[in-house]
Amino acid sequence: MQRRAEQVDDTRRRITEAAVGLHTTVGPSETSFAAVAEAAGVTRLTLYRHFSNRDELFAACMGHWRAQHPPPDVDAWRSERTVERRVRRAVTELYAWYAENGAELYPVYRDAAFTPVSTHDARRRNIERMTDAIVGPSGGSAKLRSALNHVLAFWTWRSLAVDEGCSTDDAAELAVGFVLSAQRGGSKPAAASTQRRSGRAD
Repeated sequence: MQRRAEQVDDTRRRITEAAVGLHTTVGPSETSFAAVAEAAGVTRLTLYRHFSNRDELFAACMGHWRAQHPPPDVDAWRSERTVERRVRRAVTELYAWYAENGAELYPVYRDAAFTPVSTHDARRRNIERMTDAIVGPSGGSAKLRSALNHVLAFWTWRSLAVDEGCSTDDAAELAVGFVLSAQRGGSKPAAASTQRRSGRAD
C-alpha cells in the first residue's frame, strides 16, 4: 500500500511540475491537458484521475510554484513604525521578488483570461492584504489605498522595470514617491472593503 501511495504521489508531482513548466513558459492559454500529459509522460486518462479539470490543475500548479518561490512576508511589514517606512519596505521587497520571478509570472498574468475566476479573486485579496499591512484594515484615505493597490500590482512593476527599463531600485523609488504623494493629498476616508473590491481590475 505504501509503495502504491508513493507512486500516486510521484505521478501527481510530475503532472504538477509539467503544468508549472508550461504555464510559466508558453502560458495557460497554450497549456492543454494533452500537452501536460505529454510533458509529464503520462496518459490523458491518468492526468484526469488526478485532476478532473483545468481549474484544479491550475490551483495545484500555483500552490507548487509559490512554495518554491515564496513571496515577501507581508505581516513583517507591520513592524515598521510609520506608513512611509512600511511603504518603502513593502515596495522594495515586492519589486525585488517580481524582478526575480517576473519572467515566469508574466505568461500567467498575460493569460489571465484563461485562469480560474478564483485566481483573480485571490489576487485582489492578496493586494488588499498587502495594503492593509501598510495602512491597517480600515486605515488610509481612498486615494492612498488606491495608490497602494496600484503600485503593489505586478503590472505596475512590469511597466516600470520592463517597459520603461528602470532598475529595480529606481522602479521602487518611483512607486514609493507616487504613494507618498497620494498620502499627502488624500483626505477622504476609504470606502468599505467590499466596496473597494467591487469593479476593480485585477
